[in-house]
Amino acid sequence: MPAPARKLLIGLSPRLMRNLPPSYGFRNKTLQYLEQSMAHWVMSSGALVVMIPTVDALGEVQATDLSVRDYARSLDGLILQGGADIDPQAYGERPSEMLMTTDPERDRFELNLLRAFIEAGKPVLGICRGMQLINVAHGGNLYQDLVDGGATRNQHYIPARYDEHAHSLRIREGGWFADLYPQAQAQARVNSIHHQGIKGLGEGLEVEAWSEDGIPECIRSTGAGFVVGVQWHPEFHDQRFPELLPGRPLLMAFMEAARKREQAEAA
Repeated sequence: MPAPARKLLIGLSPRLMRNLPPSYGFRNKTLQYLEQSMAHWVMSSGALVVMIPTVDALGEVQATDLSVRDYARSLDGLILQGGADIDPQAYGERPSEMLMTTDPERDRFELNLLRAFIEAGKPVLGICRGMQLINVAHGGNLYQDLVDGGATRNQHYIPARYDEHAHSLRIREGGWFADLYPQAQAQARVNSIHHQGIKGLGEGLEVEAWSEDGIPECIRSTGAGFVVGVQWHPEFHDQRFPELLPGRPLLMAFMEAARKREQAEAA
């Protein structure tokens, strides 16, 4: 009887929390964490999930014997979580008044991490901010605020509704994403929890889906590897929202790419 396939080991980049309230008990410290829905969504595929703590030679905490390449070699895939706005200096612009909280240290770490996984041929899935990072890593830029930047009049982020806010999705006919969701062409809906979005598309990327007002919602690398970003949060598409696009086909496409890469390395 053949031995069972080993469980895939998927890395999740962390969210960072600074300036914590005293009640947290971490005075003058920074927390790195995974949002529970994200971790459990990935674990639902049967994969093992690990958080990748920041490795930044320019940061306050250094780990000189580790690099992002060590993680890219050791893990089977990378998922980039949502979170803070990307500092516009990462794509050559100055901050506007509409910019929300940024974290340049996290930007620097995740961009290096993303590039290391792409270089290693390992699959990458970017969620919300993660999709925007993929675009920036490929030379693209962002609207620092969709409404203020003139991209749309529609609010894509309503704090009081958070993951209850949703909109329709227009899927590119004949594309990779359309093949992934063949039954969802006319009625696809996704949540919307972002005020930034893609302005100039990065080199080697193509748009697979847009919001109803024309904002890119899914991008994919045209290269050989699996590099996909979605602007919504599929980990929040749970039993509360049966009308939203199910997240499992996207997750399993990522896992299939990770398994194929793992098998190729083992051969």
